Amino acid sequence: MVYLNRFNQQLLLRALERSPSVAVLGPRQCGKSTLVKHIIKNKNAIYLDLQLPSERHKLNEPELFFSNFRNQLVCLDEIQTQPELFSILRSEIDKDRRPGRFIFLGSASRDLIKQTKESLAGRIAFVEMTPFLWCE
Repeated sequence: MVYLNRFNQQLLLRALERSPSVAVLGPRQCGKSTLVKHIIKNKNAIYLDLQLPSERHKLNEPELFFSNFRNQLVCLDEIQTQPELFSILRSEIDKDRRPGRFIFLGSASRDLIKQTKESLAGRIAFVEMTPFLWCE
């Protein structure tokens, strides 16, 4: 399969250099997961798809999980399925505010955007994804 560079790829990379966490938001099937998987493939990263029960199970003790993977980039796909994580993530980011610690992926719902802005204010950057653009 051929990967096509996305318009927002550079925006995401720059956001990871500046912010401890980045939310990649957009409609379903617009390429959020594909973009992030492409970016992290050569990085020290862990990727969890929170729609899978086996992946959600890894977060039964989220504080311990985030502590164990503090030196890795943690990507949480479908974060909107686990809204209770936001307060724990806020505390974890406050313990170590270095850029590029977390990537959150989710469908662009008003609830998710409102919740992340309130819970992670000053700790998160947003990258909006769209379906493929003509220039891509």
